[in-house]
Amino acid sequence: MTGRIVVGYTATDAGADAVAVGARLAAASGSAVDLVVVLPSDQRSVITPPDASYDRYLQQQAESWLTEAAKGIPDATARSFHVRFADSFAEGLIALADELGASHIVVGAANGGLRGRHRLGTVANELLHSSDVPVVLAPEGSRRSAAGAVTRITAAVGTRPGADALMHEAIALAAATDAKLRLLSLVSVDLPASVDTGVIRIAGAAHADDVLTRALEALPAGIEAEVVVARGDSIEDAVAHLDWQPGELAVVGSSRLAQPRRLFLGSTAAKMLHELPVPMVVVPRTRDHDSKNGAQQ
Repeated sequence: MTGRIVVGYTATDAGADAVAVGARLAAASGSAVDLVVVLPSDQRSVITPPDASYDRYLQQQAESWLTEAAKGIPDATARSFHVRFADSFAEGLIALADELGASHIVVGAANGGLRGRHRLGTVANELLHSSDVPVVLAPEGSRRSAAGAVTRITAAVGTRPGADALMHEAIALAAATDAKLRLLSLVSVDLPASVDTGVIRIAGAAHADDVLTRALEALPAGIEAEVVVARGDSIEDAVAHLDWQPGELAVVGSSRLAQPRRLFLGSTAAKMLHELPVPMVVVPRTRDHDSKNGAQQ
């Protein structure tokens, strides 16, 4: 993956978390980081006219923040700075990502989340409902992580429409970052409670075998893959009991209810988010494989 990764920055711990994860993904995939601060648009108020001197002050302050944030990006990684004005932070990020043809938008969790866990704030929620490129959610504490590379890609694969596309994109991401690939079958914990445990075990094993067979057929040379069947009383329980590496990325698809080429966090992904200690990549329901990189379900 040679491309651009847009990192939404705020002068907060969440902003530093986003920079850390964006820099790690960029370094692993040979991409450039586009670090951006989005400021309120001049059209934000019809009562108070724009103040040119105040806007210049905001611009200078934003540039100062970006210079400071760039210290968290390895010297070998190309980077660009952007200060944008928009009606919302998410709108500014999406516009820049579309303009640059970026492969991902990276944002941090909201302040106040547990370390190593996700807590969605206003920007992340808006992105997940409107972005047409994959959104990477950096968990709280990512800025303190010792992870120096992307070591493994875990794709949460279900039986719903889009699973084949999710595998295609997870394989592409693993190839771009030279990471191992893990395919996570959630069938055994994503069935109605009325289904008896015997049927759940059989369904989980059969699904895992099917996923592995199809994945191995599509794997390029040099990429390792394993299939893990999630086990637990719930999605949260299953995710909490899986092993997660410091340099791992979890890839999930957007809801089947989302509009084409838009994100919407489905119920399974939302449940995973509560317990996931690594960055989560959420991708649009449909993707143009020839123009952008990502993953979907």
